[in-house]
Amino acid sequence: VFESAMSDGRPNQKARTRRAILDGARQLLRDGEPVTVAAAAARQGVSKATAYRYFSDPDILVSEAMLDIEVKPYEEITLEASNLRARLTAINLYFLDLALAYEGGLRQFLGRTLTVSASGVKGMRRGARRISMYRQALSEDDGGLPAAQQEKLIRALSLATGIEAMTALLDVAGAGPEEAREAVRTVTQAILDRCLGPVVEGVGR
Repeated sequence: VFESAMSDGRPNQKARTRRAILDGARQLLRDGEPVTVAAAAARQGVSKATAYRYFSDPDILVSEAMLDIEVKPYEEITLEASNLRARLTAINLYFLDLALAYEGGLRQFLGRTLTVSASGVKGMRRGARRISMYRQALSEDDGGLPAAQQEKLIRALSLATGIEAMTALLDVAGAGPEEAREAVRTVTQAILDRCLGPVVEGVGR
C-alpha cells in the first residue's frame, strides 16, 4: 500500500496524507464511531476523492489503523516485574487494559476481521504483538523452558487477554472492567501454575 501510494515522486507529502487518514480513522475508533474512508478523511481535512486513492476499502483502513495503535514498549510494560511470572502477567493485564481503552474501535476491528475471515478472503492480519512480548519475556528466563513448552504456554496465555477475553468477560460473564481485570489475572496465574509449576517461596521464577 505504501509503495503504490507514493509512486508519483512526492513521497513525503503522500506519506503525510496517508498518516493523516489513519489518524482520522484512529480518532473515530477511539470515539466508538463507525469508520468509513470519507469520515476518516473529514476528521483531518482530507478530501474524500484523495482519501479513496489511499484506501478504497474501509476494512483495510480499519485494519491498518488498529494495528498502528501506539502500544507501549515491552520494557515499559514489564518495568516493575521482577521475574518471568510477573512479566507475563503484566503483559496480559496490559493488553486487556488496551482493549478496554479502545473497546469501541476494537469491537469494530474484530467484527470486520471475523467477517472477512468467514468469507474466505485473506488479507486482514492481526498484529500479534502480545506474542512477540511473550517470546521476549521467555527469552529472559534463566530456567529456559524447552521450545515446545514455550509454544504451549504462549498459546494458552494468548487466549486470556485482549479483545477476545474482554468480550467474553463483559458480554457473556457480565463482568465490569475491574472484575474483568481480576479474572484475567486469575486465569493467567492458573496457566502459569500449570506450565511453570506452582510458586515456591524463595524461587524467583
